[in-house]
Amino acid sequence: MKNIAIFCGSQKGKQLEYIQEAKQFATFLAREGYTIVYGGGAVGIMGAIADAAIEAGGEVIGVMPNFLVEREIAHPNLTELHTVDTMHERKALMADLSDAIIALPGGAGTLEEFFEMFTWAQIGLHRKPIGLYNTLNYFNPLIEMFNHMITEEFIKEDYMKMVDIADSPTEMIRLLKDYQDVPVRTYD
Repeated sequence: MKNIAIFCGSQKGKQLEYIQEAKQFATFLAREGYTIVYGGGAVGIMGAIADAAIEAGGEVIGVMPNFLVEREIAHPNLTELHTVDTMHERKALMADLSDAIIALPGGAGTLEEFFEMFTWAQIGLHRKPIGLYNTLNYFNPLIEMFNHMITEEFIKEDYMKMVDIADSPTEMIRLLKDYQDVPVRTYD
């Protein structure tokens, strides 16, 4: 596992800890030799992880649709910046370039990206570990929703083994490294 896709917010969030934790995580990844693959932005948590990883000597690969590059929110100092035409192409290329996928706090776009990767894993389009970096228990309501979906039998309990949840860099990487493949979805 070398390249880690990070989906996260283009906003900083209400509490300073969101940015601080994101920077700490990106610094840890860079120092451990991981390459970050992310949305390419210079703003919000996205910009903070890129800045921290670059400052720590890490490699950062951005993937951004042309229309966002034109709005001048692309990070100017990345190791590589891939431009694509659509948001869907962005997610697909990020998945192709990555060995693991992690969501940090973010908004609707972050959740949409996370859920597409989770869905792709369920149906066997990829077998990569997926993580939720649970800064300040940000994802607790989502975890409760997962439990509700399991109780109501809309997803199988085994599928939650596809999602590693941690709130520290070392624990997140340990979980991703220990990832155990889960059988793909069957229709019964």
